[in-house]
Amino acid sequence: MERAKPDEILRQMEKEEQKESRGHLKIFFGYAAGVGKTYAMLKAAHAAKRRGIDVVAGYIEPHTRPRTMQLLNGLETIPPLVLSYKGISVKEFDLDAAIARHPKLILVDELAHTNAQGSRHAKRYQDIDELLNAGIDVYTTVNVQHIESLNDIVASITGIMVQERIPDKIFDDASQVELVDIEPEDLINRLKEGEVYQPTQAKKALHHFFTIENLTALREIALRRSADRVNKLSELAKQSGGGDYYTDEHILVCLSASPSNTKIIRTAARMARAFRGSLTAIFVETPRFRGASPEDKKRLREHIHLAEQLGGKVETVYGEDVALQIAEYAKLSGASKIVLGRSNTQKRFLISRQSFTERLTELAPNLDIYIIPDKAMPSYRKLAVKKTRNHFSLADVTKTIIILVLSSLVGMVFHQIGFNDSNIIMVYILGVLFAAIVTTGRIYSIVLSLVSVLVFNFLFTTPKFTFQAYGPEYPVTFLVMFLTAFVTSSLTTKIKRQAVQSAGMAYRTQILLDTNQLLQQQKNTDGIIEVTASQLTKLLHRDIVFYPSEEGDLKQPVWYLKDSGVSGQGAEDTSKKEYLLENEQAVAAWVFKNNKRAGAGTDTLGNARYMYLAVRSANDVYGVVGIDMYGDPLSSFENSLLLSILGECALALEKDLYGRKREEAAAQAKNEQLRANLLRSISHDLRTPLTSISGNAGVLLGNGGRLDESKKNQLYTDIYDDSMWLINLVENLLSVTRIEDGTMHLNLETELLEEVITEARRHVNRKSVEHEIEVVQKDEFILAKMDARLIVQVIINLIDNAIKYTPPGSRIVITVAKAGRMAVVEVADNGPGIADDLKDKIFEMFYTANNGIADSRRSLGLGLALCKSIITAHGGTITVRDNEPRGTIFQFTLPSEEAMLHE
Repeated sequence: MERAKPDEILRQMEKEEQKESRGHLKIFFGYAAGVGKTYAMLKAAHAAKRRGIDVVAGYIEPHTRPRTMQLLNGLETIPPLVLSYKGISVKEFDLDAAIARHPKLILVDELAHTNAQGSRHAKRYQDIDELLNAGIDVYTTVNVQHIESLNDIVASITGIMVQERIPDKIFDDASQVELVDIEPEDLINRLKEGEVYQPTQAKKALHHFFTIENLTALREIALRRSADRVNKLSELAKQSGGGDYYTDEHILVCLSASPSNTKIIRTAARMARAFRGSLTAIFVETPRFRGASPEDKKRLREHIHLAEQLGGKVETVYGEDVALQIAEYAKLSGASKIVLGRSNTQKRFLISRQSFTERLTELAPNLDIYIIPDKAMPSYRKLAVKKTRNHFSLADVTKTIIILVLSSLVGMVFHQIGFNDSNIIMVYILGVLFAAIVTTGRIYSIVLSLVSVLVFNFLFTTPKFTFQAYGPEYPVTFLVMFLTAFVTSSLTTKIKRQAVQSAGMAYRTQILLDTNQLLQQQKNTDGIIEVTASQLTKLLHRDIVFYPSEEGDLKQPVWYLKDSGVSGQGAEDTSKKEYLLENEQAVAAWVFKNNKRAGAGTDTLGNARYMYLAVRSANDVYGVVGIDMYGDPLSSFENSLLLSILGECALALEKDLYGRKREEAAAQAKNEQLRANLLRSISHDLRTPLTSISGNAGVLLGNGGRLDESKKNQLYTDIYDDSMWLINLVENLLSVTRIEDGTMHLNLETELLEEVITEARRHVNRKSVEHEIEVVQKDEFILAKMDARLIVQVIINLIDNAIKYTPPGSRIVITVAKAGRMAVVEVADNGPGIADDLKDKIFEMFYTANNGIADSRRSLGLGLALCKSIITAHGGTITVRDNEPRGTIFQFTLPSEEAMLHE
């Protein structure tokens, strides 16, 4: 059996943790109103309450069913939120009150309900999703006709197009779905007995929706949909268990602005589910679509949103030939099936144009193509294009006239030379082609095509300077000339449009590539944010506001204006007030908390001016970006690039965060190691002198009268030596602590080095009398800028170190000299010396020359490390080298006062 990969195990663990923190959703599912969904939900709520679960009724739709409403007795109920809409008071579910109450389980009826204007979310299923994110379990109800992918099937059965729908993902991802089912005959009897609707409503429903045929068909669909969900769960279980479940079916559905496209998308989604494959929705944007009407653009956005809701990945490609673009994308993406609507290509006179379906079949002969018929399907190329008035430009008119005049002059020259008419005709065609290139509208090249024919007839055909032509072949010549010029100008104009489109694509793609490179070059969070925001302003040409996050909260926003770049808190710009409005910041805070987009153009807090998106990686949010929408939504391609850039930004911020965490962890580990070494050393070294002091003091207290003077003096001396060792140890520890936490401040004054050394010799180890200590000063006066107290401690540590590691009678020489701009102090001994492999380590904290950690000589290994820190803080250096013929020399330097004065 193949072992699971570590990263797969980690992802699975993260999913399990996320499931544990998120609430559980149970859906009571039925095929029609009146089957008993709410009744079953309330019964289950009472059962949960008897088990000790904290249950609250968040919102229950008012019913005229007494048995159902009686079940509300005994359950805590959250008062509804009353909203005023067009002068009418509307009761809605109070989401904020529910989150504040935070029960273990809450009941919210009618999952597909559309909230009244003024609610936070447009749909109730979004309210429920926020409850689940807050860790609250939810019971809810829904009917089969409200599931998005089944909407058109239900409409074909009942003749009613339901407007309130939920994404299939909500249904499929529910923790539990309970099918509430009764026989259609029993449901009709309930209806007749008034248990579902009022008598007048019931009578109307029996003749329209509640027929035995409709209910039987809806019941079958509900049973099948429940079974499909169970099959999907089984496949997921096989996947997690390593079972063979994979299928390589890839369904490609074509998007358009046609009203019937929703049916095609839903059909493709059902096919993807049936074949257990993936779904991709593709839209081919042609240059013509730029002039599409606002209604068509809005409808296309709705279709894109529908495809995303049904689990499809949306892709946008560009080109003039739609069939070719779809076929090429299908080949590159590995699509196995293409789903599209019927194209009603119509004959024009006697010419039959190849239909879109025929051309696509010709271009992709190995793919299965499914055509979804629809009577309402418009002609394929019949796109409602927004009418725009042609504004004549004086510059373009002037260019066209100049080109006509130049073409005529060149034609006259050719005529004088003796060239035939075909060469002159080519000159005019060339002029039309050039006009199509240099002018902004197609009308100029079309007019020039017609005028060129007339001018050619007037100037170069017999009789000249008239619009008549004697030759019988001239009418054909004129027609061919006009058609050639017209087709040439049309092709040139089309190429120009495609070039503009390609340039736009290249520019946007280059922004995406540049973003990746620029983010990699940034070293801190501010740089990453600035690069991201500036790239977004270039891409979208909109104002951007960025809310960085720190320790789980949003910081103050920084805004980037499309025209003037970065604007800070003190910038004098009126538009910044819009960013700082309380409701706008509230939307950003909601996005940060819930890790979902909100604001303008969304179904959540859609009254905001800006659309806010989370800068996220996996489940972590690193900030929020707000985009000024100006009432104009983003295109699908812009939206895709926006998400890509935000993804790159999130990865860069995550990398920066982890880098800082690694540094903090390394510093913490170092501090822990220092702490462990310090405790281990102190426990070893403090015990010996303290035991000696207490023992000697005890002897003196208990037997002081019976000891001779020499013995007493010896005990006094030992107590003094141990006390001085402890005092020096404490001084070193305090100095090290001040250096480590950055609280050591140098009190620099001009000092004479000879006096500092003399002061240090007074405080050295009492055993210095056992060694020969000599001071050699090569210059008479050597001044240095120093903190005398700290430099005294350095010299004491160096001399004590020499005394400690050299035998009695050794010679210690302290040399003071000048070397250029530095004062040099050396402490040399003629002891056993230090091995070469230890010279690089002896300045490390807690390291001693014997065994690395506090040895029998009672050394914590702090002295030399402290010396290095002090000398470095003074701007000097400290080194160690061998003495000749034997021994060790410690040398440190300090900036001399004479050098400072000279500078």
